[in-house]
Amino acid sequence: MIGAVVAAALKVAREVVVVDCGSTDHTVAIVEQLGARVVHQPWLGNGFQKRIGEEACLYDILLDLDADEIVSPELADDIAEQFAAGTLAPVCALKLVTVPPVGKPWLHHAIAYRNKLYDRRVVRQPAHAVWDQFEVPKTINVRRLAAPLYHHSYRDLTQVVDKYNSYSLARSRQGKKRSRFAAGFRVIFALPVYFLKHYFQRGHYRTGIYGFSIAMIAAYGRWLSDAKTYEDHLAKADRAKAERSGHHQD
Repeated sequence: MIGAVVAAALKVAREVVVVDCGSTDHTVAIVEQLGARVVHQPWLGNGFQKRIGEEACLYDILLDLDADEIVSPELADDIAEQFAAGTLAPVCALKLVTVPPVGKPWLHHAIAYRNKLYDRRVVRQPAHAVWDQFEVPKTINVRRLAAPLYHHSYRDLTQVVDKYNSYSLARSRQGKKRSRFAAGFRVIFALPVYFLKHYFQRGHYRTGIYGFSIAMIAAYGRWLSDAKTYEDHLAKADRAKAERSGHHQD
């Protein structure tokens, strides 16, 4: 769907820069035909890749889009009007609306606001392998825009499982490390809490059994990061034990 992403972005952007890390399909040909400029960069990690794209842009007001996010006509109009009037805030949070593979867009639940429209003279993408959400200085007031940014987050439940498995590994290996005790405590007790948060707080109960399935997978994916963190602690303890044993034998 990269063509739809670029075409929608061009409704509001003066240029579109696509960072390609070695795709083997028709991505490059599709986006270049639409008028986008391609930057080739082997994969460095989420934050690093976006930093590469950020530095390649000609202008300072940037709209950060993933390859599954489509700018709605309403959002394009809102941004263009504020830009023309000179009232655009230095950082704007966009309303991320999930478009599931079955059913209608989730306009009234599971809404997430992401800081995606910003002035790179004020904030920059993080130079990080996992995180791609920049921190906003406390002196900056973030403005929320009401029009939707449509997020085609997954093709089916199989991809949801794969994504959460990948995220959990990155979170356990490169995220903020919890202690062995804290990770173990969460492994035993946190899974129901994660589920209730996704099912009720994020509103997945609104979409019936399908929403229940999404909440279960999301909770399990969050729990997986705890389990993998705990496993990393066990592996570290085993290595330390082996090293001590080797020293004693010497």
